[in-house]
Amino acid sequence: MARSNGAASTQAPRLDDELGRRHSGTFDAARDRGYNSSVFAYTRHLARALLALVLATTLGMQLWALRAPHALHLPAQQRVISNNPKLGIHTRLSGVADEAYIRQSLAQAREMGAGWVVELFPWAYAQPRSRYGYDWGGFDMIIQHAARQGLTVVARLDIVPEWARPAGSSDRLLDEAHYADYAEYVAAFLARYRPLGVRHVIVWNEPNLAFEWGRRRPEPAAYAALLKAVYPRAKAAAPDAVVLAAGLAPVTDTTSDGSDHQSDLAYLAELYAAGAAPFFDMLAAHAYGAQQPPEAAPAPETINFRRPELLHAIMAAHADGAKPIMITEGGWNDSSRWHGAVLPSQRLRWTVAAYAMARTRGWLAAVCLWQLGTPWATHTYQDNWSFVAPDGTPKAIYWAVRAASGAP
Repeated sequence: MARSNGAASTQAPRLDDELGRRHSGTFDAARDRGYNSSVFAYTRHLARALLALVLATTLGMQLWALRAPHALHLPAQQRVISNNPKLGIHTRLSGVADEAYIRQSLAQAREMGAGWVVELFPWAYAQPRSRYGYDWGGFDMIIQHAARQGLTVVARLDIVPEWARPAGSSDRLLDEAHYADYAEYVAAFLARYRPLGVRHVIVWNEPNLAFEWGRRRPEPAAYAALLKAVYPRAKAAAPDAVVLAAGLAPVTDTTSDGSDHQSDLAYLAELYAAGAAPFFDMLAAHAYGAQQPPEAAPAPETINFRRPELLHAIMAAHADGAKPIMITEGGWNDSSRWHGAVLPSQRLRWTVAAYAMARTRGWLAAVCLWQLGTPWATHTYQDNWSFVAPDGTPKAIYWAVRAASGAP
């Protein structure tokens, strides 16, 4: 019994040891499996994190490549050769990302003998997301190419970004709460581009139309308040800036209740009554000839090329006649599909004569007719305002104006 007990006692530790080893091995295996699982999970997490970092970096680089300033392909410095220092044209280049098209268009303006170009620079393009910071890329391209062509740029500044107007509202709606934001945009624009020769800025466009005033009733006093907000900021940014009051749409309808439009003549008179005179240096004007020749006499009930003379008379009546006017839109349309058009031969002769007439008006700073061209065709009568076809081919009217200007 003693031996048996001894044997049993001798074997027991061995069994315990074996069980211990087995349990230890099981624990070690489980521990190893857990360790391996943790390593695998960590590695998988790290791989995912690295992949996300690579994707984010790639996306960031692509976005930066889109937004970063690109080296422009600027031509050698040019100068305008023309016998008419008041000859100008309205271009349509903002939003066009094709540098070759912009370069060609501005070269064509110079080669036609135009020393002035009017261009819209939408506020919504410069500050699309907030009042903090600016995106100048597209504007830089236009301004720098215009400067190389020796052109004087007249910048029309309007179109409200979404953050500065009520949701779902018109992009022409600028309420008084955001006058200071718009004034800051005008000042920033001048501060950036005055070194490149830009002095002239037009504050808004056709505010006597409800459509251009944010689908609201036109209010001369409200527009006068806008001029009062902008003018000191513009002068602070560029003391020699020329601030133009907006070109008014020619309106002869005097029977309207004023909710949709107001006569340009009545609107200008009310603008003076609201005290706007000290807050603009020049008046923009829109001089569309309709179906009358350029020499046709102006009258309040008639739309024709000489209508700005009526605006000048109102300015003179308010002791402001020494202030110049610039025609920033105007001309004739020669579409065969529009009831308001004229014959192509009439448009050609009348346009040449209108430019020549400008030289005889001392109070007229320049005539910039609508429009040089666009890179797209609407396939409507709108295409027949252009001097150049969408593919860049000059029309007969372009060649006639160029010949009359003495440009080589």
